[in-house]
Amino acid sequence: MRICRFNGDRLGVVDKDEVVDVTAVLDALPAQRYPLPQHDLFIAALPRLRPLLQQAMQAGVRHPVGAVRFASPVANPGKIIGAPINYEAHAAESKANQAIAHGRNVTSIADWGLFLKAGSSLVGCDQDIVLRFPDRRNDHEVELGVVIGSTCHRVRREDAMAHVAGYTVALDMTLRGTEFQCFRKSIDSYSVLGPWMVTADEIADPNQLDLWITVNGEMRQQSNTRHLVYDIARLIEFASSFYTLEPGDVIMTGTPEGVGPVRPGDLLEAGVAQVGSFKIRIAPHYGDALPAA
Repeated sequence: MRICRFNGDRLGVVDKDEVVDVTAVLDALPAQRYPLPQHDLFIAALPRLRPLLQQAMQAGVRHPVGAVRFASPVANPGKIIGAPINYEAHAAESKANQAIAHGRNVTSIADWGLFLKAGSSLVGCDQDIVLRFPDRRNDHEVELGVVIGSTCHRVRREDAMAHVAGYTVALDMTLRGTEFQCFRKSIDSYSVLGPWMVTADEIADPNQLDLWITVNGEMRQQSNTRHLVYDIARLIEFASSFYTLEPGDVIMTGTPEGVGPVRPGDLLEAGVAQVGSFKIRIAPHYGDALPAA
């Protein structure tokens, strides 16, 4: 099942080339009182909501896929987790290029660990990416995004995949520099998810998926998730050894070689086989790096 959010806060299921509006199913979510839980309510309830989604598709209003605006398929991720240098070829290009490494000793994901991106950096693929700091390099990084479906802590690798709700196409936009990754990758609009989430049962082997990105029609990155250093189960095991993973948490699994700069006005097209693809525009002007005096 391909589940999306569209046209603001509408809930949809993608059926071939149409989006079926199933927003009424959200009425089945439990009423919440303050303080709200630290997870995505819809993703947590998805197993029991799936029959309701199927029923709602029978009568739901249908829209052509090309006629809707896609928001992030996950509305409220408690955590957006990044996996640095998780492709050997990307590690090699980082070592060879100081515009990427900025003096860091590029070793391994085991040494570097994971990092967190701010939830405020999240946008859907129908919003512009607004670059900051015109005097610095801003790069694209296409990735497979993994959406956690159930709570897990210190989960074993062999049990990890049972906690996956689904997969989405992710862009981990990055400002190059000396700051920690959690800082320079958390700029507003620097985390993109879309166009929908494909539920885990639809993907036989997420560790065998082609992924790619073009900039203004030029192929920049093209690889396959079989080249991940830490595959998806290992990433979940690794992450959950430090954090409790909650429904709606997103793991951006790492980017392959070919990262490169983008500029205002560029058009990016990113895709992952069996998951989907989207186009997203870099806004025509840089955002203000600091408030006006």
